[in-house]
Amino acid sequence: MRNGWPAANLSLEGYLMLNAVGIDVSKGKSTVAVLRPAGEIVRKPFHVSHSVKELSELVSYVGSLDGETRVVMETTGHYHEPVLKAFLDAGIFVSAVNPSLIKRHDSDENPLRKVKSDPADARKIAKYTLDKWDYLRQHSAMDTTRTQLKTLNTQFHFFMQQKVSLKNNLISLLDLTYPGANALFDSPVRSDGSEKWVDYVHSFWHVDCVRKIGLKTFTERYRNFCKHHASRVGLKSFLTLPGRSLLSFLRISFINS
Repeated sequence: MRNGWPAANLSLEGYLMLNAVGIDVSKGKSTVAVLRPAGEIVRKPFHVSHSVKELSELVSYVGSLDGETRVVMETTGHYHEPVLKAFLDAGIFVSAVNPSLIKRHDSDENPLRKVKSDPADARKIAKYTLDKWDYLRQHSAMDTTRTQLKTLNTQFHFFMQQKVSLKNNLISLLDLTYPGANALFDSPVRSDGSEKWVDYVHSFWHVDCVRKIGLKTFTERYRNFCKHHASRVGLKSFLTLPGRSLLSFLRISFINS
């Protein structure tokens, strides 16, 4: 026994053993099964936590197996990544496979079997490893880069969706407190993604923030606002922008106040 792990079986003379390691990955832990051809069970399925210590022990155990060893796991979100990295760093053949391929293979092999458990899934992946031994593709640095780019792309689209949703929600709220405030400026979006009208309604979120302070006070506050946000559009330009109604709105508001 080595570090609490059972010693690997010795290979037969003149015979290269094939060790298929199937790993069913879930959040924070994995279930591992090790098979050889003809259904030989090297070790019954066992659980491994995704801690540095247990992953290191797993890698050491798999690396101690006699013969040629290949490790296969399903791509399960990001849960499999620490396990994948542990084997990659150790230089052990490892492949991350689309779950649909393993599911289709299992359906073809066992059309009536509907057993669903972590140990059964680990054995299923190990069986797939043996059956597809010559067709398995080792995970490469390009695969890691591709995964990272896909993650960044997904996060970018998620961010943009959230930004549009929040922007529309803000405009909807402004319709209740300061109608048309989002259309007072035609300044382009800044390099950091911020917009002037959003900064403006942060300071003047309600019509009363303008109506009740008077034109003179508003003029001074707006100048300070432009200075604080390094705005290129001065008050005079702002009040005379074509199609804008703030000046008229201010005058009417002050008369009616």
